[in-house]
Amino acid sequence: MTASKIHTREEAAQIVQQWHNEGQKVVFTNGCFDIVHLGHIDYLEKARALGDKLVLGLNTDASVNRLKGPTRPVVNEYARARMMAAFGFVDTVILFDEPTPLELIQTICPDILVKGDDYTVENIVGADFVVSRGGVVKTIPLVKGYSTTSLIQKIKAL
Repeated sequence: MTASKIHTREEAAQIVQQWHNEGQKVVFTNGCFDIVHLGHIDYLEKARALGDKLVLGLNTDASVNRLKGPTRPVVNEYARARMMAAFGFVDTVILFDEPTPLELIQTICPDILVKGDDYTVENIVGADFVVSRGGVVKTIPLVKGYSTTSLIQKIKAL
């Protein structure tokens, strides 16, 4: 069921190649998605609406720990991957441990690369690669007032 949407990068590359062969536009985004909130849902729905399939690169626990600090992630990678895979607008989930998703982007070769508007196109990892292959890079407005960090702070204040 949801676990069937979680793939290795090699499996995902084959799946994406099949989608490309069928003429489908593949969107790629990535993130930690630690404590899922409305901002995540809104962002992922909008990302999926840009194409036919949405591939989500998910930071491993070790990667989240390096990025966010020793108390993160709150939710382990298996649970985060299953939650992301449960969404109908996510077509496949791939865990990655590297500091950036560049290698994953180069393996997947998406048509559209998406990040939140807290990034500029110029500083999105993999943008040059996607554009060089004829793809596009887009940013999506984030829902104000929602972040995993703010949720953790709220919970700690209780």
